[in-house]
Amino acid sequence: MSLALSASLATARSRSPGVALLVLLCVAIVVAVQCGAVPVRGGDWLNLFWPDVTGSTPGGRYVLWNLRLPRALFALLAGAALGLSGALTQGLFRNPLADPSLLGVTSGAACAAALTIVVVSGMHLNLPDGWRIWLLPASAFAGALLVCMVLDYAARWLVPGSIAGLLLTGIALNAIATAVIGLCTYLANDEQLRSLSFWTLGSLASASWSLVLVLAGVLAFSMLAVRRLTRAMNALALGETAAAHVGIEVSRLRTQIILLVALTAGFAIAWTGIIGFIGLVAPHFVRSWVGPDQRRVVPLSMLLGGLLLIIADTVARTVAIPAEIPVGVFTALLGAPFFLIILRASRHRIA
Repeated sequence: MSLALSASLATARSRSPGVALLVLLCVAIVVAVQCGAVPVRGGDWLNLFWPDVTGSTPGGRYVLWNLRLPRALFALLAGAALGLSGALTQGLFRNPLADPSLLGVTSGAACAAALTIVVVSGMHLNLPDGWRIWLLPASAFAGALLVCMVLDYAARWLVPGSIAGLLLTGIALNAIATAVIGLCTYLANDEQLRSLSFWTLGSLASASWSLVLVLAGVLAFSMLAVRRLTRAMNALALGETAAAHVGIEVSRLRTQIILLVALTAGFAIAWTGIIGFIGLVAPHFVRSWVGPDQRRVVPLSMLLGGLLLIIADTVARTVAIPAEIPVGVFTALLGAPFFLIILRASRHRIA
């Protein structure tokens, strides 16, 4: 009886972080949907199912269904994608201060976006309107994926089998991408420079139901793939040599993680622009909360990443109504102090 009671208590404790995050997520979504320049009332919710009900505000149903709900859900999914990619990156490098930018996701997407805004838009291509809106996100995603693939192949050639070498190769590729972005900034005209600056600050204004469905599909596929890798990542936490001794193909695992990070973070960044610190803060906080087991770190990092981005986007939309401040500004304001706290707590390991 005592063993059964102890097991049930352990199960309850293991589930409590997830339950707490789910409750906070529901509250954050409700607050995000309610807040804004146009008030949302109970009649607007009823109007979604029973049109022409009394008690709704003018245009409230349209704002609720076409703007607020898809944006809140898109913020949840984009934050979950960044949290997932951050957990994978920290697991790969075995470093709680790692984030997806070390693999070139951010710089690759930003480099491709800069080239698209400055070079491609300067060609005045006669593209259909339906294609034009996909050009910049598709280019940013392709840039993130390309840089990650180049990183993997370059690291295999320069420093085969070394994850530390992978980190150093990523730093070099990030520097190259940053140089290309600087060149594009120098060559851009006023309109192109404004577009590039707005993209790099991050925004969720492009949210729509189609994007919600696509990103949900991307995350579902990524989660199925990650479930097969969590045990191998737990073994990798003991070191590359120890993982190899228990039958883990470290080079193959590394490639799979890099591709998953490029897919999840790259797709989110392609539509939102650069949103920093979510991929760093969420998995680090979860790991300090529940321990290093990737089977728990990965899903909880997704929940916390979604929660943080919903909060940041809600503040960005409402703090200066009717203006909207880029959400990347608030993620930096929230994340940078937390990063300094992490750095202070890790000073003995860094020294």
